[in-house]
Amino acid sequence: MAGSLFSSGDLTVDRRASFAETLAHLGDLAGAVETLAGALDLVPGWVAGWFRLGEWLEALGETDAACAAWERAILADPCDALGAGLKRDLARKVPMAEAMPAAFVELLFDQYAPRFERSLVEKLGYRGPEILRDSLLLTGRTRFEHVLDLGCGTGLMGGAIRPFCDQLSGYDISEGMLVEADRKGIYDLLEKQDIARLELGAERYDLILAADVFIYLGALERIMSWCAGSLADHGVLAFTVELGAAPVELRDTRRFAHSQAYVEALLAEAGFGRVTMTPCTLREDRGEAIAALAVVATDLVGVRDREGDGETLIRA
Repeated sequence: MAGSLFSSGDLTVDRRASFAETLAHLGDLAGAVETLAGALDLVPGWVAGWFRLGEWLEALGETDAACAAWERAILADPCDALGAGLKRDLARKVPMAEAMPAAFVELLFDQYAPRFERSLVEKLGYRGPEILRDSLLLTGRTRFEHVLDLGCGTGLMGGAIRPFCDQLSGYDISEGMLVEADRKGIYDLLEKQDIARLELGAERYDLILAADVFIYLGALERIMSWCAGSLADHGVLAFTVELGAAPVELRDTRRFAHSQAYVEALLAEAGFGRVTMTPCTLREDRGEAIAALAVVATDLVGVRDREGDGETLIRA
């Protein structure tokens, strides 16, 4: 049977799963695993059941069995809205994913949208938009004609940059986030877009922003080239990344970190002649400050191949 994300679609199985949750809560993970595994025999296409089974197996130290359960979740839902592939890769400690599944990011933020700002700003002390705005103003640019806010979310970055631009557009993969952003009335255009799949178009921007967005993308080659190809002459690219030791590092938070050397190399390859990287703390997570970089890239050189998909730059 086709898997659904949360309910199994079978009331009897849902009751067994509820009992399994009770066992897990009481500390009997082995009993929870046995009960849920028996329920999954009846509904082998239940995505959330396999995902939960994997979590319990991992907690028991049965990594191989946990990965097998997460693979069953992916088989039942190839779009992987629950992010089972990320859990599997983290458990194996040999991450293979170069990007988060679009369905996972969309579902995550659709659910998170109503409480997003309260959680991020009030509880985690998020300051990304203000840090990025101040980094931009230090370049001496105080006005931008057309600005694109990639992964605009509820409009935190948009609110910070709106006084400094004439036209403001926002892209986000989450419809829920776009609804919240629209309520602020600060964007001239909002579109539902998967920024990992953007293709080069005719529009050019004076400033492209990505505040706390690339942590959900992993490999940044494609998006960097797209940004370079979508900037107007004298355009500016500004973004933040979590700072990591490896070029692309999938963390147990299921977010990606990037090394400074990796980001520098990508921007140089994309043709940016001047790059400023400011170490900063964007927010806290589990009581710890998250080391990050605020990046501003300018002086784009070279002739862009505007017939392509944003991945190719031709040197002048």
